[in-house]
Amino acid sequence: MDGTLVDTERLWWEAVEHVAAGLGRSLTEADEEDVLGRPVEHTAEMLSRATGAPFTEVAADLHREFADRVRSGVVARPGALRLLDALAADGVPTALVTASPRVIADLVVEGLGAGRFAVTVTADDTPRTKPAPDPYLAACRALGVEPASCVAVEDTRTGVSSAEAAGCAVLAVPSLAPIAAAPGRTVRESLEDVTPAGLRDMITTREVPEPSDPSDPSDLTDPSDLPESSDLPGPSDPRELRVMSWNLWFGGTKVRHYREKQLKIILESGVDVVGLQETYGTAARELAEALGWEYHQAGENLGVISRFPITGRLGAADPGFYGGTGVRVTLGPDQDVVLWSAHLDYTPYGPYEASFDGLAGPELADHESVRLGQVREILAAMAPDLAARDTTPVLLVGDFNAPSHLDRDDAEWPVTRAAEEAGLRDSYREAHPDPVRSPGHTWSPIHTEHEDGSGRPEPQDRIDYVLYAGTGLKVLDSRTLVTGAPRTWPDVEDNDWPSDHAAVITTFSLGRVVRSD
Repeated sequence: MDGTLVDTERLWWEAVEHVAAGLGRSLTEADEEDVLGRPVEHTAEMLSRATGAPFTEVAADLHREFADRVRSGVVARPGALRLLDALAADGVPTALVTASPRVIADLVVEGLGAGRFAVTVTADDTPRTKPAPDPYLAACRALGVEPASCVAVEDTRTGVSSAEAAGCAVLAVPSLAPIAAAPGRTVRESLEDVTPAGLRDMITTREVPEPSDPSDPSDLTDPSDLPESSDLPGPSDPRELRVMSWNLWFGGTKVRHYREKQLKIILESGVDVVGLQETYGTAARELAEALGWEYHQAGENLGVISRFPITGRLGAADPGFYGGTGVRVTLGPDQDVVLWSAHLDYTPYGPYEASFDGLAGPELADHESVRLGQVREILAAMAPDLAARDTTPVLLVGDFNAPSHLDRDDAEWPVTRAAEEAGLRDSYREAHPDPVRSPGHTWSPIHTEHEDGSGRPEPQDRIDYVLYAGTGLKVLDSRTLVTGAPRTWPDVEDNDWPSDHAAVITTFSLGRVVRSD
């Protein structure tokens, strides 16, 4: 989108340049890899790290500055609209795949004409965005086509890497930074002379590139090393498992059209199993029935939904508002996983006591006793599953209402330590070892100031987790998820994101394990 169809790549650079200047930093050519083709969160993290400014404030400033420039009017790139119209006339379905957030993409699509695109995939719609292959794979799945039958039109090295890692042929039309020609990649100065027939030729005459590192935006990845869309993970022979932990926040009822928004988020994130908290009694059943999935509801507050069969239910039928519940999920022949969803008491809340009351480490640790008791009860119920973790991998997900000992050193934070001592590993911190560079905050996308009206900044912390144990799982990626640009409390009813927590999504590769019956 940006720099390919419309002239927004320059607007994005100008927005970043403006925000950076306000923080006392000048952009240089060396910053291109962290700006061009990157999502807001990536660039915000870079500026936050370089200047010490709070990440959330930098991200909000970038969103605002870029959106203001887009609203003032975008100009289609030369040949872009003519090519889209020619593809439509030729019956070729077209997807828009962008690292921009949904709120920006919708503004641009409205200006270009929503009917021009069969599918739109934004940075909010997949667990990983460019340069990972996820956005292009999601677009191919939505169009019902093989990546090898697609041409991706891109203007940045980051986007080119994403498309080529997915297995698409690439037409590169550089906007601000040069892109070199390569096997399987065609470079043009503009879209003015590009035709549907020319795009077809890029597929039929395509050469297979040499293998390389997809994490390097200047490199290529051999499409033959990647799955075709027909080989993507599915119920019969899963190769990856994508697990989400999500506190629904009163079932989502604080936001208008919350159920539709929840379903959209689950579908577009591509998750397989979701551990739910604050289900409000019926959310697990209603979501599963709408999705055609299976579900387990435990009491009024806890649930699990799964695209795979749930073949066992573990723990008490009604553990109460706080506690844990588990399921056994069968992924394929001789391949199961066990997943527990947990919600621990929120009071007393350690970050408040540390930030507002000035409590020291020993007192903070002592005040974790309620949650520590709850997590120990859950771990005791999980003991048989943990003992069999090398034949049936185990997951514990949920809202712990407690920071991690891996993130903060101002106290012992014994809740996450107890889980670690039981053999569970923190998937997010494994994927992002540096808590300063990647804080992974899940509390709270809508609370920037404390609710008491004092104006005190709300402590931001990582309190939601996807923990795992067992040799059958390997972390490929983990991230927090918030869609759109949520308004802060109490002006939340029209938010796209229907929760007060960020979700956590971890993608695991699955080794072959033998199911223990």
